Amino acid sequence: MIAASADITTLWAGILIEELIRSGASTFVVSPGSRSTPLVLALGKNKKGDIVAHFDERGAAFFALGQARATGQPTVLICTSGTAVANCLPAVIEAAMDNVPLIILSADRPPELQETRANQTIQQENIFADYCRWHFTIPCPDPTIPPEFVLTTIDQAVYRSHRSPAGPVHLNV
Repeated sequence: MIAASADITTLWAGILIEELIRSGASTFVVSPGSRSTPLVLALGKNKKGDIVAHFDERGAAFFALGQARATGQPTVLICTSGTAVANCLPAVIEAAMDNVPLIILSADRPPELQETRANQTIQQENIFADYCRWHFTIPCPDPTIPPEFVLTTIDQAVYRSHRSPAGPVHLNV
């Protein structure tokens, strides 16, 4: 069962990254962490996106903000779970106020491991509140959910980051 779970997670991560690239995102800023590993591995395998690794989530978020501001295209910020996501808030607020397209992918724990009173298990859904143009929690990969669900969710995220007023979008994965 673990192998099947890993296979579907790998598939979904690959689809997610590919669709972001096909939709115009070309720069991915990564703050490595164990929960975001499937996304980062999919990005590394893709070879079409530019990867910037940064050890600090706050610094990574501001780098992504600057990149998106300079290019006018959504930059994708990938971070791990919990308080790592909270460190992105100042850059998300600035992106919202300046209408800068930014897509935040926060890796989260499965529902059964959330809110267990540990710093990496905090509530991530809607963590940026009204500063995001849209937020959505993508469910755990599941073979009963068609891959098109991932594609249309990514398309919606990119669209909402660009439409007027442009700004940050948060996908909790």
